[in-house]
Amino acid sequence: MSIVREGLILTRRDLAHWVRQPWSPIFGLLFTIMLLLMFAFIFGGSIQLPGGGDYIQFLLPGMMTLAMMFGLESTMTTMAADAKKGITNRFRSMPISDASVSLGRVGADMVSSMVEIAILIIGGLLLGWRATNSPLAALVAVALLLWLRFAVLWVGIFLGLTAGRNEGATVLVQVLVWPVGFLSNVFVAPEFMPAWLGALSTWNPISATSTAVRELFGNPSGMTGGWLADYGIVAAIAWPLVITAVFMPLSARAYRRLRK
Repeated sequence: MSIVREGLILTRRDLAHWVRQPWSPIFGLLFTIMLLLMFAFIFGGSIQLPGGGDYIQFLLPGMMTLAMMFGLESTMTTMAADAKKGITNRFRSMPISDASVSLGRVGADMVSSMVEIAILIIGGLLLGWRATNSPLAALVAVALLLWLRFAVLWVGIFLGLTAGRNEGATVLVQVLVWPVGFLSNVFVAPEFMPAWLGALSTWNPISATSTAVRELFGNPSGMTGGWLADYGIVAAIAWPLVITAVFMPLSARAYRRLRK
């Protein structure tokens, strides 16, 4: 499988860059940890959950989900930088598959994501978070987190190959990512939002994954009813599948249309 082999080679390239210049992924992780601590200790005491429950048990799965969403920005920035520097054109001139370049970036980011999840779990354990379901259920929860990350990476690749090369694109992505992240059940239960805002929150792909992950970890979901409470795992599988089905072909098309 030449595509797989080429993708693994390019994955090692991206990982080698992170080893030599580790500050970008480190700062990204520290920012996520800062948000976790801020909401756990500053806001957590004033946030209630429908049906009760400890807020840190509710918060940590949501923060892990949000961390997966943040992969969109870093992937967009990397793909855009490679395109601006001409590195992508060098790849296009080589006898390798077009898909291997994107697969290499996705592979490196998935490795980084597993490290990120592990560190967040360790941090959560230190703060008192616990997973009360079986180890198998916890593994499925981690798989759903990585499945979401895999999907949003294709959004980042597409944006990096198109809008990402324009000035101000990173700011635009931040403006889009933050409302999507906060308009979910990551921090607050939808039942405590205004009705129309809660309805939007339940249809957010981030809410689907965080609900499913909370259920699989045995943590309070913050939901006492509704379709998402009943079909959270199904939604957490379906939403990333839809995102991937839309943006993977768009990313391939954007790569082929880059000017040499």
